[in-house]
Amino acid sequence: MNLETTTFGGGCFWCLEAVFRRLTGVNSVSSGYAGGHTPNPTYKEVCTGETGHAEVIQIEYDSSIISFQDLLSVFWQAHDPTTLNRQGNDIGTQYRSVIMPHNEKQNEIAIESISQWSQKFKDKIVTSIEPFTQFHPAEDYHQEYYEHNTGAAYCTLLIRPKIDILKQKKVLPS
Repeated sequence: MNLETTTFGGGCFWCLEAVFRRLTGVNSVSSGYAGGHTPNPTYKEVCTGETGHAEVIQIEYDSSIISFQDLLSVFWQAHDPTTLNRQGNDIGTQYRSVIMPHNEKQNEIAIESISQWSQKFKDKIVTSIEPFTQFHPAEDYHQEYYEHNTGAAYCTLLIRPKIDILKQKKVLPS
């Protein structure tokens, strides 16, 4: 195994976690917070928008099976990178579209990816690339949220349709 780690934010971490957990080559996905100034933030604190943190997922993947470019391809299709600090009804800096590379190679690939994917969107990509500093895991009830709450309204109305669309587009395996 050639394990690497990266961190993405694209709205609610429940949605991104559910998507990336389905990819072959992804070893683990954890929901959490990063990019802010508050040490050891809680969900309640992050929801205020005052911590500077974004809801993010941290992905551990085997780069001999799935590349960072492939992860970015899924990232661009799993959320709207053209809306500033917003995904659907989730509004605030904590829902920003962000890539937090863990090394210089990932940073270079992320910059190139924004340039390539910009041509595929009608509106300008507003995704930021921010230096990764520290990941703060979210509370236990946020981890694997979709798998534990498939019948919850948020899951049936937002996450399941997103997964189904990505499967239809062949972004996710069936």
